[in-house]
Amino acid sequence: MFVEYLNKFQDILSKTVASSSEGSIVLDDAFQEVIGKLKDIRSEERHVYLVGNGGSSGIVSHGAIDFLNACGFKAHALTDNSLLTCMANDYGYENVFSQPLKTLFSEGDALVAISSSGTSKNIVNACEEVKDKAGLIVTFSGFGDDNPLRKNGDYNFWLDSRNYGYVEIGHALLLHYVTDHLNSKD
Repeated sequence: MFVEYLNKFQDILSKTVASSSEGSIVLDDAFQEVIGKLKDIRSEERHVYLVGNGGSSGIVSHGAIDFLNACGFKAHALTDNSLLTCMANDYGYENVFSQPLKTLFSEGDALVAISSSGTSKNIVNACEEVKDKAGLIVTFSGFGDDNPLRKNGDYNFWLDSRNYGYVEIGHALLLHYVTDHLNSKD
């Protein structure tokens, strides 16, 4: 049974679809372009913000630590409980990420947005908030191929599965692939 699960996961990962704001892009090319742009962001001492809900929130917290500790970025997961509850109380849960990004995000920064379904309004709103600020938006989603998050990134990575386990673990692996190739100790 585990081997079947692992084989299914491998099949989903091997079919990861990448797109850019200009359309379809070869997966390896997308990763290379994202890694290149992130290297520029690091050299310019810009910031990387990461957003996600539930399991994706855990992934962005881990990712922010990897960006900061292993890769030398000014990285921030917008997952602090006080921040989230304040923003939700004052602006509604759909704005828990977009509202702080109004103040925090500057030209040249990056946003990494992760949503298993790609339909989380607060994640989509975060992308829409920073679209016009001349930064980099990288999205990770799954479920339906027409989910709104896939339309909001400069680079989008999509997994063809409706299983939260496969999608969340897949996103963690894809994000690790990026940070492993940005490791400042290499």
